[in-house]
Amino acid sequence: MKTIFKILICIAFAQVSFSQQYANDTFPDGSPITNWFKDYSKIQLKDLGKKYTITDFGVSKDSTKIQTIAIQKIIDKAAANGGGVIVIPKGVFLSGALFFKSKTALYVSEGGVLKGSGNIADYPIMPSRMEGQNLDYFPALVNAYGVDNFSISGKGTINGNGKKYWEAFWQRRKENPKCTNLEVSRPRLVFVWNSNNVQFQDVKLINSGFWTNHFYKCNNVKLLDLYIFSPHIAIKAPSTDAVDIDICNNFLIKGCYMSVNDDAIALKGGKGPYADQDKNNGPNSNIIIEDTNFGFCHSALTNGSESIHNKNVIMRNCKIDGASRMLWLKMRPDTPQRYEYIRVEDIKGEAKTGLAIFAWKQFFDLKGRPDIPLSYGDHVTLKNIDLNCDTFYGVENDPNVRLSNFTFENLNINTKKTDIDKSVIKGVVFKNVYVNKQLIE
Repeated sequence: MKTIFKILICIAFAQVSFSQQYANDTFPDGSPITNWFKDYSKIQLKDLGKKYTITDFGVSKDSTKIQTIAIQKIIDKAAANGGGVIVIPKGVFLSGALFFKSKTALYVSEGGVLKGSGNIADYPIMPSRMEGQNLDYFPALVNAYGVDNFSISGKGTINGNGKKYWEAFWQRRKENPKCTNLEVSRPRLVFVWNSNNVQFQDVKLINSGFWTNHFYKCNNVKLLDLYIFSPHIAIKAPSTDAVDIDICNNFLIKGCYMSVNDDAIALKGGKGPYADQDKNNGPNSNIIIEDTNFGFCHSALTNGSESIHNKNVIMRNCKIDGASRMLWLKMRPDTPQRYEYIRVEDIKGEAKTGLAIFAWKQFFDLKGRPDIPLSYGDHVTLKNIDLNCDTFYGVENDPNVRLSNFTFENLNINTKKTDIDKSVIKGVVFKNVYVNKQLIE
């Protein structure tokens, strides 16, 4: 009961109404923010077509029985009949990988739980995308390949049941401290590929075996009032990023709560010395994260570590409680990267590091390229921030990284380490910045 009470408190905290309004709103490069980003309308169950409540179509109420085949038949039936919404009623329903089809949606009723199988055999390997590369890999619990207008809604829970996968990973890491993330077989919670006009709302997404939500080559995605969680104490849930945005355009995250044992929001897009020449890779653009609360995470907003170009990214009006980093530019020395036009504003809370920019050398591999590709961080603004941290300015002087046009404005920072080396950034501006109550000139 204590755990349930804590979850309810967190959800209530996540859905606090924020009052900040933004006049003359534009992206950091000056382009307009369209009205699409200002429409927070919720999907209504009655508008999703015919309801296919799974227990009305042969799915047992036995919470110990794997029912992948039965649930998939219902999805296929709905698609064959012109579409509809798959309803998970109150109760716990175990399943392996499910694949949603055109004109189908998922609704998880309050008190309903779609729970992932703990057996990786229930996630058959197929073409996929992980860590900046296209490869054959395990699907997620919920998958949508080319499903425009796909949605997940309801007040229920999608539970990845990841404990066995976490234990297997940590055992392998104990045996081989240099093992890769892909070396241990683990499923994601949700994977959406090449789908447009996607909306997730209100559900709880917890305990993923690997990344929690992964969107690859999607346009017009909204995540509204979600609760995303995996544990970071006792048995830690490795690599359970809350949201991985992988070559997407127009992406809104609003009113969510995220606490995971890795990055909360990570912008992906490709890795490797020739990643920018691979047609499977590409940029992220027009990303807004607002009115969102971050609990424990390795970083609230991360660019990388498998990313080649991110542009027009805004994180605003958010609260941070226990993140290792507020904004992280992961610079892979084996990958050409450009992170530009990023604005973080109206932030309050605590993080170990405010701004982190340093070389990310894990699994470094130039694949025979004789030179180290250059990377860039340009037009980055931190504005209206009240932050307690150990280190605010965690910026490394890296000869392979070019940093330019950073603005720090209206900051109130309390930090243990006060060093700020302005020479690392070309064209750096400080306006009304106080570090431990001392104005930075």
